[in-house]
Amino acid sequence: MSRSDFLRPLVISGPSGTGKSTLLSRLFLAHPDKFGFSVSHTTRTPRQAEVDGKHYYFVSRDTFQNLIQDGAFIEHAQFSNNYYGTSIQTVKDVAASGRRCILDIDSQGVRQIKTTKGLEPNPIYLFISPPNMKSLRERLTGRGSESESSIRTRLNTAVKEIDYARTPGVHDIIIVNDNLDRAYVAFERVALGDPSPVDDLPRLDDN
Repeated sequence: MSRSDFLRPLVISGPSGTGKSTLLSRLFLAHPDKFGFSVSHTTRTPRQAEVDGKHYYFVSRDTFQNLIQDGAFIEHAQFSNNYYGTSIQTVKDVAASGRRCILDIDSQGVRQIKTTKGLEPNPIYLFISPPNMKSLRERLTGRGSESESSIRTRLNTAVKEIDYARTPGVHDIIIVNDNLDRAYVAFERVALGDPSPVDDLPRLDDN
């Protein structure tokens, strides 16, 4: 793989509970100099010990809206009455440091990035999927931090995300996390430059 191909951003999405954070933590621990996250913009108030420009770029709502109008973001969304967004420039900054930029976003963000102009080179889209909905429900329940209502919401969202992932051409690569070690080996290969598709999406009626 050429250097320019390696520096193509890697956009990772998948339902909550599929192990994305664990896979990313293992990857960054194994290859600390090869990958980087872009620093997002947000309108929320900084938490204790958070540093502007390191954890987030903390901006006002007016500034955020101006950035949207200027086309500065590749994706943005609103959560809990605060805005969050990833700018084209921050992705380029990671590449300029010689590292591959990894973006962990939801399906709404994937839709936005695919319509964004000015992001070169084009990203590679990777979807992390649970092996089935029963397994995902068990993982969410096993966290012990989710209410029954929250679990239902996350499962409903997961169905929509997997359904969207079935759209031809949406994702370049699918990895089903049915075994963490196996999934990590596949994920590491992809992150380091192997573009080969890996898995098929699960059935949505497997409850």
